[in-house]
Amino acid sequence: MDLFKQEIPKHFNLPQRIHRLPELAYNLWWVWTPDAQYLFSHIDSYLWECCRHNPVAFLSKVERPRLNAVISDRIYLERYDRLMAQFDAYLQAENTWFQQEYGKLSNQMIAYFSFEFGLHESLPVYAGGLGILAGDHLKEASDLGIPLVGIGFIYNQGYFVQHITEDGWQETGNYHLNFFEMPIYPLYELDGDPLMISIDLPGRKVYARLWKVEVGRVALYLLDSNVEENSPPDRELTSRLYSSDLEIRVSQEMLLGIGGVRALRALGYEPTVWHMNEGHSAFLALERIREMVSKGVELSTALEQVRASNVFTTHTPVPAGIDQFPLWLVDKYFPTFWQELGLTRDEFVDLGRQPQSWGDSLSMAVLAIHLSARTNAVSELHGEVSRRMWKFLFPECKKEEDVPIIHITNGVHTGTWLARRMRVLYDKYLGENWMDRIDDLDLWERLLDIPNEEIWAVRAHLKRKLIRFVTDRARQQWLSGNAHPVQTLAGGVLLDPHVLTIGFARRFATYKRGYLILSDYERLLRILNNPEMPVQIVFAGKAHPADEPGKLIIQQVYRAVKDSRTGGRMAFVEDYDMNISRALVQGVDVWLNTPRRPNEASGTSGMKAAINGALNFSVLDGWWREAYNGNNGWAIGEDLDYSDPNEQDRVDAESLYDILENEIVPLFYTNRTQNHVPLGWVARMKESIRTLLPQFSMQRMVKEYMRELYLPAAVAIDSHH
Repeated sequence: MDLFKQEIPKHFNLPQRIHRLPELAYNLWWVWTPDAQYLFSHIDSYLWECCRHNPVAFLSKVERPRLNAVISDRIYLERYDRLMAQFDAYLQAENTWFQQEYGKLSNQMIAYFSFEFGLHESLPVYAGGLGILAGDHLKEASDLGIPLVGIGFIYNQGYFVQHITEDGWQETGNYHLNFFEMPIYPLYELDGDPLMISIDLPGRKVYARLWKVEVGRVALYLLDSNVEENSPPDRELTSRLYSSDLEIRVSQEMLLGIGGVRALRALGYEPTVWHMNEGHSAFLALERIREMVSKGVELSTALEQVRASNVFTTHTPVPAGIDQFPLWLVDKYFPTFWQELGLTRDEFVDLGRQPQSWGDSLSMAVLAIHLSARTNAVSELHGEVSRRMWKFLFPECKKEEDVPIIHITNGVHTGTWLARRMRVLYDKYLGENWMDRIDDLDLWERLLDIPNEEIWAVRAHLKRKLIRFVTDRARQQWLSGNAHPVQTLAGGVLLDPHVLTIGFARRFATYKRGYLILSDYERLLRILNNPEMPVQIVFAGKAHPADEPGKLIIQQVYRAVKDSRTGGRMAFVEDYDMNISRALVQGVDVWLNTPRRPNEASGTSGMKAAINGALNFSVLDGWWREAYNGNNGWAIGEDLDYSDPNEQDRVDAESLYDILENEIVPLFYTNRTQNHVPLGWVARMKESIRTLLPQFSMQRMVKEYMRELYLPAAVAIDSHH
């Protein structure tokens, strides 16, 4: 029985021969299928770029003569037919990995909650790594055929638009997204009203309508509070990510956790496993306990069953990064909740209590750990840090290693981040179906059979493509008439495709130390401007609008970028998003990462660079500590923790310059064949791909989640029933 209506908007007027393009546009399978993107871009490549690779906006704007041209193009139509057949086969496949391994669980459902989902630049509702990881998780669950459903928010102002002033200061603007021109669609009740849920906030009800995103075989539902039933402030609740106002934040997290559970119920889902990606959604556990108690289940039984079915992934290695609320806010926002659960106020607070110097608070991470039978960190080192950080919650554990927090190291979704040319090369030497066996280590031994000339030719092509991408953006900025000449230069117009290119792109949080490579500036200038072996660096990244120290680091970097003494060999690409990220991880030679250890829980950008043949040059933090083997990249500094951050900066900077000058630069420029192929470099590149691509793939990661977390939770629930 249908509980609600979902239909793709019908506002496209397409020739009958290609009438299924909207179906493709509204399923994000095209994001990791280059041939599907070709079906749009080939119609009008300039418009495709102008629409930020958004096929829904593209189809609503494309001119009829362009459509008529492709329906008389035999080769295009053959590709269209082949691709639609491939799309149908993907959606209907019954022999997926999940069916083969866990067929008996096919009536189970896993609910995956996250504050942000980074799926593609045409849906700019993500801020950074947490969201991109969540988006990759959904894509891989789709590829593996795992029955999973996602819950999050649709932000009508996205994250923010970044503009760098001539002096290097980050200014922020807002998007105003038109959801009807994005690959999402609204859900309606059977009577035609928007499908809505509501939650209680102090003195009022807050409503949210539901939108759906199709991610291959997986459905993602997004909550939107911008509806007429709400007051103007409540309409703004889902307007942008990560407010620093605590009342807005607690309201958002109640809407995500409590509202998310209600949304799944309204949609007819009965998940058996509930996965919280970070603590933002931890209130879902309280709502599920409340549901059970209201049906007459004993509180102790409800607590036990909810715990058994909850999985919590922590991404934060520093206590300051965890959402926590002062108790007066708990009293204000949950005044009747503990009575509904049959608890006293103190017992309720105890579920998430964390003592602080300024008094007790309700910590979302403590709440999530208390109410989840399974908690995991996102790298081996982060597992150690998390067990130390949360040991106080497990007084029965004598030793840190006994604290029940495991680690599953992050991975990246290969199809999303791999350059098309690189994929074609792998197809040729690994066999057509290698994408089904990404995590098979033996398969990657065949990588050594790829001729050096061939792999180097692809790398050279990708670097040319990156430099064209950067110069095109700088040209657009110059054409807009709003840029000073020095800003156009800083945008990268003097970059050279033959020069060793380093990429540094990430959130500009202080612990990521964007300034480290500038710390001995005169030495850096000598490295950049070495006439025999020059080096160039491309920077990109945003600082959170409230992070003044982060903005100061961007300013420091930008001032160096526009310094004439660098000879235009440094560039800053503004308004970092998934599109810029793809260009950089695919095009640079070296991926630089300089976090202050052990603050990088995992990091995934270096994995994206590695699958495309870029070499990692990173501090031994997060994933790189377990990935580095001595021959597949370079390590900055030692596998040590420092008590003095200034000493740590000094030692790491010295190591960075030494390795760059004495190892990386000579390896790139010397020992070259007649065709200019650097043999030592290519050997290290192959070792990097061979060891890193399978091990740090989302395929390996999601299979581990299935085995270590989802399966035990599903089995535990079965035994309760």
